[in-house]
Amino acid sequence: MRMGVSSSIHHIIRGCPGSGAWFSVQYWTGPRRAGRKYTCKAEEMEDKEKRKKDTNSFKSDRVTLKKEIGLLSACAIIIGNIIGSGIFISPKGVLEHAGSVGLSLIVWVCGGGICALGSLCYAELGVTIPKSGGDYSYVTEIFGGLVGFLLLWSAVLIMYPTTLAVIALTFSNYVLQPAFPECLPPYIATRLLATICVLFLTWVNCSSVRWATRIQDVFTVAKLLALVLIIVVGLVQIFRGHYDALRPSVAFEFSQDPSVGQIALAFLQASFAYSGWNFLNYVTEEIVEPRKNLPRAIYISIPLVTLVYTLTNIAYFSSMTPEELLASNAVAVTFGQKLLGMFSWVMPISVALSTFGGINGYLFTSSRLCFSGAREGHLPYLLAMIHLKNCTPIPALLVCCFATIVVLCIGETHNLINYVSFINYLSYGVTIAGLLYLRKKKPNMVRPIKISMLIPITYLVFWAVLLGFSLYSEPVVCGLGMVIMLTGVPVYFVGVHWKDKPKWVYRVVEKVTYVGQKVCYVVFPQEDLSETEPLTSSKATD
Repeated sequence: MRMGVSSSIHHIIRGCPGSGAWFSVQYWTGPRRAGRKYTCKAEEMEDKEKRKKDTNSFKSDRVTLKKEIGLLSACAIIIGNIIGSGIFISPKGVLEHAGSVGLSLIVWVCGGGICALGSLCYAELGVTIPKSGGDYSYVTEIFGGLVGFLLLWSAVLIMYPTTLAVIALTFSNYVLQPAFPECLPPYIATRLLATICVLFLTWVNCSSVRWATRIQDVFTVAKLLALVLIIVVGLVQIFRGHYDALRPSVAFEFSQDPSVGQIALAFLQASFAYSGWNFLNYVTEEIVEPRKNLPRAIYISIPLVTLVYTLTNIAYFSSMTPEELLASNAVAVTFGQKLLGMFSWVMPISVALSTFGGINGYLFTSSRLCFSGAREGHLPYLLAMIHLKNCTPIPALLVCCFATIVVLCIGETHNLINYVSFINYLSYGVTIAGLLYLRKKKPNMVRPIKISMLIPITYLVFWAVLLGFSLYSEPVVCGLGMVIMLTGVPVYFVGVHWKDKPKWVYRVVEKVTYVGQKVCYVVFPQEDLSETEPLTSSKATD
């Protein structure tokens, strides 16, 4: 190899006076060309080829998030994040608020349709602003730092840790259920097993992106097979004539007078089962050819999940009366006990596999949200660093793990489903409103995908009605969500907007960051900005 030059990139923490905490990285910049004389055309061509190889070698060795998510893994991330614990928890809540079997099935179908409308909007945003971070990155790009920070604040503080805790507790309950057939598993045992599961999957995600995506692929197939088993057994029951609860004359017998507020709460319960449909947008920078594979994965995954969810609920009602379903704390287990006989143990194992994959998917994507927030300066910069060899965001993963364990130790989290769903829908609506604003603000911006304006408008109308009636029906739960989100306003102005802080604050941040870098062996990634910048006309024609 020819003599080359090397340069040190000192990763200085932005905003810190003096010599900030940094980590020096040496990398090859290619052969020196100044003053080079060629004796023949062949030597000139040889030198160009060597420069090209050196450049490609540098790109492949960059310390950056690796593009290892293909179309199959992208579909697995969406399906794996959506199908977690929700389909085994939410049917009871949806039926309770809907008041009848028929209306609950309508809620499940319409819930999938609304997710499809939202996913089309996110497909346009994802290929127009190809940054990891999903809602947060788009809102920050469109509306500015404060609005983006409020979404980030509510997500990191409660939304994702609570959702992870719910899924982890569901996993431990179903794993331990065979050992305690006559009673609920002990409180300590469920928390301990849930914590061990979260810690193990955090270690996997810290070790390798490839391992994490392979786990997601395998367990997505496993959970689909589990739901297919439920659907097949349910269809066999229907063909045998066991579908009394599904007859129209019975299906629309209401146990309570239906109200718009209760229907809205039923949609919120269903939305918990559908949550995760936008999570592929959190890892855009790790997708192979994101402008092609991101929308393709969305178009494949959302209709498939909607079909599976609807058929699963039909299967439940083929073997259980509404009263039995409402009385069950583990719908899938009750289903298995009634229909599978000696093979009823299959259902707890299937649910455990499903929730295990869900935990992995949520850890993978929520850590990227922390990573994106830190990269924008809205969280400590240590969270924007990745491991020097594994290229995984270890500090962000550890924060997500710690927050989840804290929520697990607090107590029961199942009653927070309405609250989490409310914040989810609030962030969806703000993001899709940003799509309309971006259309008006930058009409000539290149959009590889450009959907009809009727799609975001329809979604926002439904969104406004749902949140309005949810706030009316559950003012305390929804109001608490708004209050926690708004507590981020003073935090933003003190922690982010206020630049002239006392020097001792910066010194403490530098010291903590420096120690964190040494412990986790992490550096700022070397980014290729051309892959994350919005498209311009000149880029589109290249």
